[in-house]
Amino acid sequence: MKQINFSIKNMKKQLFIIALCTCILGAKAVNADYNVVPLPQKINAEKGAPFTLSKAVTIVYEGTDEQMKANAQFLSDYISQATSIRLDVIDKKDKKRTAVCLAIDPTISGKEAYRLSVNKKQINITGSTPAGVFYGIQTLRKSLPVQTSGANVMLPAVLIEDAPRFGYRGMMLDCARHFFSVDFVKRYIDIMALHNLNVFHWHLSDDQGWRIEIKSRPKLAQVASRRSGTVIGHNSIIDDSTAYGGYYTQKEAREIVEYARLRNITVIPEIDMPGHMRAALAAYPELGCTGGPYEVGHKWGIYTDVLCVGNEQIYPFLQDVINEIADIFPAQYLHIGGDETPTTKWEQCPRCLALAKAQNTDIKHLQQYFTNRMEQYVATKGKRIIGWDEILDGKINKTATIMSWRGVEPGSKAAALGHDVIMAPLWHAYFDFYQSEEIKHEPKAIGNYLPVAKVYEFDPAPDTFSAEAKSHILGVQANLWTEYIPYTTQAEYMILPRIAALAEVQWTPVERKDFDSFTKRAFRLTDLYDRYGYQYARHLWKEKQLSTGDTW
Repeated sequence: MKQINFSIKNMKKQLFIIALCTCILGAKAVNADYNVVPLPQKINAEKGAPFTLSKAVTIVYEGTDEQMKANAQFLSDYISQATSIRLDVIDKKDKKRTAVCLAIDPTISGKEAYRLSVNKKQINITGSTPAGVFYGIQTLRKSLPVQTSGANVMLPAVLIEDAPRFGYRGMMLDCARHFFSVDFVKRYIDIMALHNLNVFHWHLSDDQGWRIEIKSRPKLAQVASRRSGTVIGHNSIIDDSTAYGGYYTQKEAREIVEYARLRNITVIPEIDMPGHMRAALAAYPELGCTGGPYEVGHKWGIYTDVLCVGNEQIYPFLQDVINEIADIFPAQYLHIGGDETPTTKWEQCPRCLALAKAQNTDIKHLQQYFTNRMEQYVATKGKRIIGWDEILDGKINKTATIMSWRGVEPGSKAAALGHDVIMAPLWHAYFDFYQSEEIKHEPKAIGNYLPVAKVYEFDPAPDTFSAEAKSHILGVQANLWTEYIPYTTQAEYMILPRIAALAEVQWTPVERKDFDSFTKRAFRLTDLYDRYGYQYARHLWKEKQLSTGDTW
């Protein structure tokens, strides 16, 4: 077991002081615990009496920065939700009152790094940026005991110095297969913030639905956003014949972007191309090799109907889409998909055959041409592309970032070639897999088995990688594909508590990780899950499992 707690000697001193303070105060008090998820890099017990968190405490933020004010309000809300103690927020320090102080310190190295110090008089959370302060707030929030009595909370004197291992800490939500409300997307973002994630990858288009309004191409909302039925079960021949659909207006998308920004989360949209485009083809059949007719997909899996890369009409269409997407989403990246693109129709298409001949390439490598053309246009918008690892087939610009999903090997290859890489290998990061081998007790999933321990053990930048290759690993992402996840409660269940394990993969240095310790710390985190009403799997803890033995 790695040493993650205070020393026994210091802990005994802290507990004695806290007990003494409780007696003096003559009131009920509960104790904080800094061993949270994700585990901070350094937790050092300090000498002195604890800080008493009570209704008399104020939250003070320095400066006039909008984000710092938001941070202060978030902290007040978080404390109220966890402890039923509501703290006032002010922008100037009142020396007559104890305070939680939020401040910027440019000497702290790292834009997401923070320092959290606690003494008898105050709690100080400092970062080089408001983002760093925000993560210090998350640590404080998770340190507090969850209780409804409004009793005072005793926080032992401590100095915590912390920073993330990776700058990209992502989670994807597929809203194409099943559509989720704006309110749930916000709730999903809140779950991410609780676990220190900072990138929301929003999968907005696929064969089974187009989910974002494009004003210059209105049929995408009118036609491509709705399917006339959905297959029942694992791609059976039975269809429910029930209309299903939905899309986000641009106003709603901007609202989500702003909601995420205030929580230091960047929204990266994905428009999957040139494959997984059957919904778009249903709206604009002239963009396919055959001209259709096409229908928005009912079944899951891979369709052979893709964009006709030899048809010049597709490029103004995609430029219109990119123009509007780039305006809605200020992120530096646009995800263009690029996965699972069959060449069947290209091989039979005169225009695609002519393009292959003109490019002096094999028909199977036309995606290289397409990817480079998209990369160049996206660059005119001041952005860079991300693509699934299939886009590595052929020579593409090194500015393209690779999302490695078919394992670690494609990411390793991409890094060796000089591409930035986001690791998202299915065997460690696909949260649509079952959490238990006892699938009769689980909600329907796509298949396979991914327990929390398997997520936790993943190292996205192992020592087998060269220093150069490691420098190209931007971070880690998990994906929630929703073919078999139509309900919000099910979506929560599939990510929780696996997202907690993901958080330590993304944040905590390898040498600080310990699964047994994580299991205990995550158990405390479930108190917050319960407070917020989150649905989560309980396989890790016998004491949390339902009396029936059924985990769902």
